[in-house]
Amino acid sequence: MTMELLDAFKNISDVVIDAYFVSDAQGQIIEYNRAFFAMFPRQVARKLKGMPIGDAVLTERNVATECMESGRHVRLDEIPLRVTGGDEEYRVILSGIPLKDPAGTVLGALVIIRNVTDEAMMQVKYQEMLETEARERERLNEQIKERTGSLVEANELLLDLQRELMEFKKGLQL
Repeated sequence: MTMELLDAFKNISDVVIDAYFVSDAQGQIIEYNRAFFAMFPRQVARKLKGMPIGDAVLTERNVATECMESGRHVRLDEIPLRVTGGDEEYRVILSGIPLKDPAGTVLGALVIIRNVTDEAMMQVKYQEMLETEARERERLNEQIKERTGSLVEANELLLDLQRELMEFKKGLQL
């Protein structure tokens, strides 16, 4: 990896709000920003440089390796991610971009990690709320049908009684 490229990442690291890291072609972390550092317990964070990606970031798929092998951008949406030494599981969007020299040789990868844990939890709660409302609506519809049926039945009985009463009154008047 060229020093110019690493310096460019250092220059933008303060303005990028998402966590990111840069790996070399062998899959070792060689640069990262504060947001990435902050995801780890301090004792692990201090040892990130030179650490293999798979030892630091635990995911279903290694987006850095995938993008380096394919030579193109790879994105994984809302996948679970854990960090070594951490207790929390994040829901993240991972984007891996291969870093190439002018000849097209892959030198490493830039991996951007967008933490969408809160949004994912809100989405789950919203979905649960919609399902609860749908069940309640169905229950109320059933209750309305039952009560309507009871009212229709009571009305028919009342009409029958009124007819019988009219017949009885006619019989008394004769």
